[in-house]
Amino acid sequence: MWNYTEKVMDHFMNPRNVGEVENPDGVGEVGNAACGDALKLTFKLDNDGKIADVKFKTFGCASAIASSSALTELIKGMTIEEASKVSNDDIVAMLGDLPEAKIHCSVMGMEALQAAIANYKGEPNPFEKLGDHEGKLVCKCFGVTDLKIIAIAREHKLTRAEELTNYCKAGGACGACLDEIQHILDDMWKLEQAKI
Repeated sequence: MWNYTEKVMDHFMNPRNVGEVENPDGVGEVGNAACGDALKLTFKLDNDGKIADVKFKTFGCASAIASSSALTELIKGMTIEEASKVSNDDIVAMLGDLPEAKIHCSVMGMEALQAAIANYKGEPNPFEKLGDHEGKLVCKCFGVTDLKIIAIAREHKLTRAEELTNYCKAGGACGACLDEIQHILDDMWKLEQAKI
């Protein structure tokens, strides 16, 4: 059994802002219900450019629901600029912590927010394309691309495939991609060291 904080349990048992915003300014969809987690985030701006309404629909565990609920409360009243700086660590802090194996739920919330902001700006989802490079599917079980692996590893300074699994589930099902994930991480950090 997971050891959840009272805040996690409150946001799970009494989720805030469930549903979809009518005629949203931004829509972000991440995850895949077939893989166990999916999240749709919608928001509407007021005349001052602040997030006036935000709602979510999620398919997932208690941590996914709580993270989504906390995220909506966190970004209400923020400008797009302010919301774009919200990280999964901010979501975890608002909840008072999450078990390490459930950190990926907060990452999913951050990614849905980034996707919704990109949608509002008319830009591509940041985890699907980088320049001319389309993301290459690495983890077929959870639909995780090399771009997502690199982005998460950089942000959280992850060096081992097993660490990455806690943030995005990649490699957490069949495990067939763990060697490829480790290779991506090793190459990424070698290139980072070469830049110094």
